[in-house]
Amino acid sequence: MPTPIRQKRVAEQIRLVISDLLQRELRDPRLALASVTRVTIDRELAHADVYVSNLGEAADHTAMLAALHSAAGLIRREVGRRIRLRLTPEIEFHWDPGLENVEQVGRLLDRLKAEAPPAPAAPPAETDGEPEAPAADDDDDASAERR
Repeated sequence: MPTPIRQKRVAEQIRLVISDLLQRELRDPRLALASVTRVTIDRELAHADVYVSNLGEAADHTAMLAALHSAAGLIRREVGRRIRLRLTPEIEFHWDPGLENVEQVGRLLDRLKAEAPPAPAAPPAETDGEPEAPAADDDDDASAERR
């Protein structure tokens, strides 16, 4: 059985190969802005879960996943050709809503910031009934002496 370090290395290699395929070799317009966010692989290196996101419209993720499922055989064959493994893992594609969640949190923070009342100004510091004299700067003293 491979070590967890080997699992991570193989998963990263699979991510790189699939990313390269999406950018350079697959010509499906539904995959134009597809991005592989992460890959997990089981302990036997027989099954890989590939998480993808779309940098375009979020509504297109069903079409993108359909395109990836139809190209899964070609992608698996290319992964097997480019990475030397005893067994090429079965590849299953999943939608990764991570980017959508980041955008949603950003919108929520902006809305909270807009709804929040302005912070009250701090009251002036009180002294023992005497007004506080302004602090004299050393630069002002030096310029006064030159006159």
